Amino acid sequence: MTEALNRVYQGIDEEYAHESAATRRKFVAGAAGLIGSAGLLSLPKKAMAANDAQTILNIAATAEVLATIVNTVGPEKLGRRLDFTTRRNILAAADQELTHYNVLKSIGAKELTKRIWVPNAVFASKRGLLNALVVGDGVFVNAYLIGVTAFASGGKATEARYAAEFMGVESVHRALALQSLRRPGNDLVFAEYKFTRIERAPAILQAAGFGFGARGSKPGQFYDFDVVRRRTRRQSFVTSRTPR
Repeated sequence: MTEALNRVYQGIDEEYAHESAATRRKFVAGAAGLIGSAGLLSLPKKAMAANDAQTILNIAATAEVLATIVNTVGPEKLGRRLDFTTRRNILAAADQELTHYNVLKSIGAKELTKRIWVPNAVFASKRGLLNALVVGDGVFVNAYLIGVTAFASGGKATEARYAAEFMGVESVHRALALQSLRRPGNDLVFAEYKFTRIERAPAILQAAGFGFGARGSKPGQFYDFDVVRRRTRRQSFVTSRTPR
């Protein structure tokens, strides 16, 4: 095991110090799966340093790949089981996640994989989809807060602003999913910052059954981003702009 991998695993272990040994092992295993299957092992040691700017960009782009897939396929699978408002919100989120991905690519992000394993339970019911969105968007909010901190401290003003803008939109996605679950959407005074190392974001998602370039831990199937993105439609009411 390389020194770089040791840093990754040590960071996850520190974040889970209050949890049981079994829980810590679960998330270390999740990070190992992503690192091994999605190409992080090929990155130079510097890029594996905690919260390295390139690693943050790469993981963020991979998260947007997953989010585009889930928000596009969800309404397709559930059809009329989604009410009009919920469906429109999720389709708008798909449009926005794809735009986020494109912007991240324009500033140097390299997604780790475009092949995502999604648990069947995510698309089995309206509640399953919405609960997945609440959890996933919460993880994305935290990840982008890590990006704001790392980019700002590294003098990367444009990247920091993008991360802040994206974090705000992911917070809206989380709130709307909560409302569709008939729960308060404005349940936080501060956006949650529960973990401080970017490597934990994919580990959490893998523990929930998602897979990045590899089968996940729960029954599901692979979805190819380049196939799904062709079905992601622009939503006329969503304001877009050219990045600057």
